[in-house]
Amino acid sequence: MGKRSVMAATAVLSTAFLVPAILNAQDQPRPAMSCPVDHEQLADILKKSVKPGGGPGNGGFDNNEWAAVVNRQGLVCAVAYSGTKVDDQWLGSRAIAAEKANTANAFSLKDKAMATANLYAGAQPGGILFGAGLSNLPSPAVLYSGSPDEFGTAHDPMVGKPVGGVIVFGGGLALYDGNGIAGALGISGDSSCADHNVAWRVRHLLGLDRVPAGVSPNMKDAIIYDIGPDGKSPSGFGHPKCNGKEDQIAVDLGAGVSGNVVR
Repeated sequence: MGKRSVMAATAVLSTAFLVPAILNAQDQPRPAMSCPVDHEQLADILKKSVKPGGGPGNGGFDNNEWAAVVNRQGLVCAVAYSGTKVDDQWLGSRAIAAEKANTANAFSLKDKAMATANLYAGAQPGGILFGAGLSNLPSPAVLYSGSPDEFGTAHDPMVGKPVGGVIVFGGGLALYDGNGIAGALGISGDSSCADHNVAWRVRHLLGLDRVPAGVSPNMKDAIIYDIGPDGKSPSGFGHPKCNGKEDQIAVDLGAGVSGNVVR
């Protein structure tokens, strides 16, 4: 047998042995994703945090809501809704909730939290974060993959995937446990101000509100209602008031500060 024939036979045999090994490696289960919250926890606490589920009012329309959680790597951990069926809440808010969670995680650090509500003023024309909303585009392939019948269930097709997206209005909060930042939560389905209130309640009930610091002087990553008639935010991190009683509820809840207390 010639030298070339020997080399070819060796290559074929090597490939034959390698292919099963590669297939076996691909078949091995991946390590479990580290998540601060699972679907059952999220769905249960969300229902208790909105008026249609027997919880308190949050201002706005008091609609049913969507909730999504991402881990620190930005992978979706859980998606849930508070109603009894998927169209009891705004269908478009599933994607927004996931993008709010992604945003709060992406702009928060171990030692400083940034709520999506804190990004509003800076993202306006002339602001220091203008254009942020287009900086990390959401993935349509993740948002709309799988069967709609599984949306909001424990088997939501977004789970385990990075959704992307940046939202610059209320409803997204970073999650903090005893070891630091663990991911983030997004709530959507009502006014952005009400979404912030619901997110604040859900985070507290999850026990993941050990926020170390933030841009709000008193309440860390609270929503700051300091935008004046001229559209300016003295703090640089303000959010407009909505049409209902959301701002009053936020102050009572400890989830917001009014303009006269912002330094």
